Amino acid sequence: MSSVAHAPATRHRAGRRGVLLPLAVAAVGAGAAALLMVRSPYEPLSYGICPSVLLLGVDCPGCGGLRATHDLLTGDVAGAWAANPLWVVVAPLLVAAWALWTWRRWRGVPAGTPPAWVAWTLLVVVVLFGVLRNVPALAPFLGPAPLT
Repeated sequence: MSSVAHAPATRHRAGRRGVLLPLAVAAVGAGAAALLMVRSPYEPLSYGICPSVLLLGVDCPGCGGLRATHDLLTGDVAGAWAANPLWVVVAPLLVAAWALWTWRRWRGVPAGTPPAWVAWTLLVVVVLFGVLRNVPALAPFLGPAPLT
């Protein structure tokens, strides 16, 4: 039996091998971004129609997200805001979370678990946004901009 102590099993691999998963996620994201640059979501039915609009006639919290992403990728922040203001706020936070995840994997630091209030706050914000964007008085400010 060896007297060498082993690192805890929960510790991630550090360095190049540790960042393979974050880099794979980045590659998938870059591929999706390239697709949005090549095939515009402003073409009617280019990516289909949101099931909540089709079946219920209401805009879900994600409606306009593809157009918002396309606009952010092309530098049109105002157009992105008009398409989905929540996504304009959340997208940079997701990029920052990805960067932190990548950095932690590179350093071999175990992933931290966010407090429960983070998930509950996110749920409340998404549901509240989904409800408010369908209020007729707020739709011009929170609803997805119509396809032109």
